[in-house]
Amino acid sequence: MNNKDNIFDRINDIMKKSVGIDYSKFEKPGIGFDYEAMMTDSGFNLKDIEKIQDEAMVGRTPFFELHNLTEYARKYAKKGYGARILLKDEAANLSGSFKARRAAISIQMAKKLGYKGVVAATSGNYGAAIAALAAREGLKCIIVQECFDSNNLAQPEILEKARACESFGAEVIQLSVGPELFSTFLKVLEETGYFNASLYSPYGIMGIETLGKEIAEQSMEKYGKYPEVVICTNAGGGNLTGTARGLKKSGADKTKVYGASVNLKGLHMASDTDFNRKSFTTGHTGFGMPFASNPDRSDVPRSAARPLRYMDKYFITNQGSVFFITEALAVLEGMERGPAGNTSLAVAFKVAQEMKRDEIIVVQETEYTGAGKHHQPQLSFAKKNGIDLIFGNPEDEVPGRNIVFPKSAKDLIIEEVSLERLQKSYLKRFKATTLTNQDLVYLQEELSINNEQLNRLLEEVKNTEESNERKK
Repeated sequence: MNNKDNIFDRINDIMKKSVGIDYSKFEKPGIGFDYEAMMTDSGFNLKDIEKIQDEAMVGRTPFFELHNLTEYARKYAKKGYGARILLKDEAANLSGSFKARRAAISIQMAKKLGYKGVVAATSGNYGAAIAALAAREGLKCIIVQECFDSNNLAQPEILEKARACESFGAEVIQLSVGPELFSTFLKVLEETGYFNASLYSPYGIMGIETLGKEIAEQSMEKYGKYPEVVICTNAGGGNLTGTARGLKKSGADKTKVYGASVNLKGLHMASDTDFNRKSFTTGHTGFGMPFASNPDRSDVPRSAARPLRYMDKYFITNQGSVFFITEALAVLEGMERGPAGNTSLAVAFKVAQEMKRDEIIVVQETEYTGAGKHHQPQLSFAKKNGIDLIFGNPEDEVPGRNIVFPKSAKDLIIEEVSLERLQKSYLKRFKATTLTNQDLVYLQEELSINNEQLNRLLEEVKNTEESNERKK
């Protein structure tokens, strides 16, 4: 192994060799880069992506109404309200989640560029997807997984995903929580010369565009219109970004795209003590918030996942509400699906009650469930770690201390997150930067706001910082 102290000095070189992309050619003077040029540089269009996914047994998943959950939501809506809740069942993909769409394109690129193997740093469904599709194409696969706390305890969901990866013939490197994940990932890339199957490359996001396209086309075919709202469970932002891009490319440019995350406020994702005190390994605010306000914190120089460009609203819900709707989906619709994918369903259940009956809200993805990914093992693990499991007011839930289930669907909660708050957090990084006109245009695109809004937010950030300095 190369010296750990020097590995970070070689990041740019390692990334360039392992992703097959020269990110420097997209950089602009100042803070910005040409996002659309980066996304189209591969030469793929949506038809190309669909062909690759068809050959990989990925995509074209079922799309249907959850009739019983729709009627359940209407019980709590005023007269004339209660939108139809539709589901895009991504658990039908090879490997059991929408991540197979991303993996299909990454594996295709690895093969096209002549790599002998692929590496992915993930504790989630993406690892299983990469492992499954690498096996189909005869490529070696290494998954680097953040798994244990210092007591050598691992969440059942993460262990389940490791089992899935190994069943497809992948090598799984399991690490304790902390900074060693990224340094180990870099070392593996450098020493193997394998392809970096990053979630945040253009390939990873283009693979999701077909999901948005299918939702638009299937909705138009079945209902004669595009959906009013599509809700995406949000973590690193790629799911939402790719879906929104696919919707727009397919003509559904009026469809609103909402993000949904589990509220894990107060828990630090890199904390050894907090690691096993959460019951969700993805789709939570510990990823959703920081990746929205600083997308380039990912494992490539410029992330193709940029949710603030596409997010119309952002909601959070508590762990108890997601577990409640997971159980409701099983009992009312006969469908067992993993809790992380049901985060958007919990939000959709409440949002639908504020929409008209003839409107359509789409829950954009599901994930497989089984063994450790089932909600019952997750709850048992939480109880063993000292988390109180109680029925009551979900607003009383304190992540890391308890999980509060609503007593009825009427008590299920969601909370809208201020997009301006996230936009200001994004802008704080540039508070000491002299911004050019080109920079300002870039920021308007990044935050999906106009020049007047941008200037106001920049002024508010400046005033807040000055006020904080005076208080010191």
